[in-house]
Amino acid sequence: MVEFITMAPTSGDGQYVGNSNVNSQRMDSWTGTDESAERPPTLEYIKAIAQAAEKGGFSSLLLPTGGNCLDSLVVASNLIAHTERLKFLFAVRPGFTAPATFAKQFATVNYWSGGRALINIVTGGSPKDLASDGDFLDHDTRYRRTREFIQVLKKLFTEDYFDYEGEFYQLENASLFPKPAQTPQIYFGGASEIGKQVAAEESDVYMMWGETYENTKERIDEIKELTKRKQRELSYSVSFQVVLGNTEEEAWENANKLISKVAPKVLEHKNEQSVKGDSEGVKRLHQLMKSGKENQFKIGPNLWAGLTQVLSGNSIALVGTPDQVADRIVEFVDLGFDKVLLRGFPHLETIEQVGELVIPRVRARLAQKQPI
Repeated sequence: MVEFITMAPTSGDGQYVGNSNVNSQRMDSWTGTDESAERPPTLEYIKAIAQAAEKGGFSSLLLPTGGNCLDSLVVASNLIAHTERLKFLFAVRPGFTAPATFAKQFATVNYWSGGRALINIVTGGSPKDLASDGDFLDHDTRYRRTREFIQVLKKLFTEDYFDYEGEFYQLENASLFPKPAQTPQIYFGGASEIGKQVAAEESDVYMMWGETYENTKERIDEIKELTKRKQRELSYSVSFQVVLGNTEEEAWENANKLISKVAPKVLEHKNEQSVKGDSEGVKRLHQLMKSGKENQFKIGPNLWAGLTQVLSGNSIALVGTPDQVADRIVEFVDLGFDKVLLRGFPHLETIEQVGELVIPRVRARLAQKQPI
């Protein structure tokens, strides 16, 4: 059965995307917010989102990483006390934290939560964001480091003592306490050639940002072929924004409302980041947005790239009634995705709507397709 994931807006949230304060210096194009977000990421707000996700049938909550985000490990360590079943998929960037240090932090949260911790390895980000944290490695070198980071984590999770000597990390007689009762799955995404290679070799769950149906089919088929050649099998996750309405017309009105207050400097910043950045995934989505501009950013049935004007990363939206959105999700699940990440603006209300109106419909449709 398909699992549903959502995300905690740990850099802030609001009813509109890209409406930046005129004096803001920290606009984050990954989340569409700045330091003056309408809803700051307080403990009470993020806790409400986590509890709504658990109630609504989501299995996991992604805790992102980046210059404008709260620390994912600290957030997870607080939220485990306010939830019972929800898993926490927290993002980590290799290079900022040594793998042995991260493994200890992760293992502690996993132990105290009863095994409810998962790992999302994030190799990239904007060059400006990476540089602000002291990471100046080029694109392919970062992915080579990621490969070693994952290899070290796996050894720490499974071996009593080991030595490791690589290009980036060297450990002698390394061990981990407490070891997870089950080896945690590694969630990872990468659209570049080296990113796909690392995913096929080392990850357990390959994460993709939603694109058009045709593009997404081409990409998942490619990764399946890569992993087959390496005699491995992965799980697959696809991510979308969600904009709902009682009618399709109302859903499109709600979608356009989200970007009705976009500041011109935000559009300029996003465009500059897409041109100067080295993320293949961001470039792919940016091209989809540009190709759909003359059609009000509609790129397929109930598919909208309007948010990609402002957001990097997961920005393609499913727009429609709950039945239409459920139908589109089932189509993507049929491609081979067993995990679907759904989010929207504002996050709390979207999660509540998706949990009440979309997830039950998807599950009912998938149940009907099961052989008797």
